[in-house]
Amino acid sequence: MYHRFNENKYPSTNIRMEIFKEQMITIKNLGYDFLDPKNLIEEYDKPKNTKKILITIDDGFKSFYNEAWPFLKKNKIPFILFVSTEPVGKRGYMSWDEIKEIDKSSYGYVGHHSHTHEYLIEMDNKSFIKDIETATKIFKNELGYVPSIFSYPFGEYSLFMKNYISKNFKLGFGQHSGIIDLNKDKFELPRFPINEKYGDLKRFKSLINYYPLQYKNLNPEEKKLNKNVNPPKFYVEFYPEQENIKNINCYSNEGDKWEKSKTTFKNNILSIEFREPFVPRRGRINCSLNDKGKWRWFGTQFTIVDN
Repeated sequence: MYHRFNENKYPSTNIRMEIFKEQMITIKNLGYDFLDPKNLIEEYDKPKNTKKILITIDDGFKSFYNEAWPFLKKNKIPFILFVSTEPVGKRGYMSWDEIKEIDKSSYGYVGHHSHTHEYLIEMDNKSFIKDIETATKIFKNELGYVPSIFSYPFGEYSLFMKNYISKNFKLGFGQHSGIIDLNKDKFELPRFPINEKYGDLKRFKSLINYYPLQYKNLNPEEKKLNKNVNPPKFYVEFYPEQENIKNINCYSNEGDKWEKSKTTFKNNILSIEFREPFVPRRGRINCSLNDKGKWRWFGTQFTIVDN
């Protein structure tokens, strides 16, 4: 997941173009193909024999159009551009003509990213639905259709939000790290965020080579946590055929400190006993497993609210 390109004053959301180009070349050099978003939708439920890499860009910043789009077009690299409709045409953002140019191309796929790109999780349910429906009407007017893939702003969503998105879209993306596989929830799909701090080539190569760590269930399903359920009762049920599962290592950031999680394992179920509550705004858990030389990974994210 990317945001800005060559906007060096925003290091938390920016990637330098020379690094981005190296990353795209690295993907090809490691023998991976890029995933066409259309195939992601149409063939999601079909078993895959090979791993492919999906490129996504959030927010529709002008720097994407000026810097990354010419490179992606020249090299025929497919991607999803998630657009929030309210900022379109404003300073620093793409115009509708530029978005339409990408939409009409063979490589760009436009996704729905809400209207305002505010903290939607802080809205009441009615306001959240109004925001999504506002963007939906604008997409229909400007593009002639409504994008079928959604990306949650800031990767934040409640159970109500996810259920609403599941009824109105085909897929939904968060911002928690991980690899997509058949068993992942279609409406909380993971992505690895890439920026200046976490985009160096050594780390990027590691991410590209990760494999999914598949699981049956992950609880709690509600990813919005208030003080009454913070810290949550967290457990993951894995498939019995997953070998070496007891070698799993998890790290979590409760108390705003990244430390190794206190885990227990019984009957293919991993539980975490958190040291203390998560601190607003986001709680994260990342788990990895060395499975006979293959590194498997999954992550999850909670949004922490004060009330």
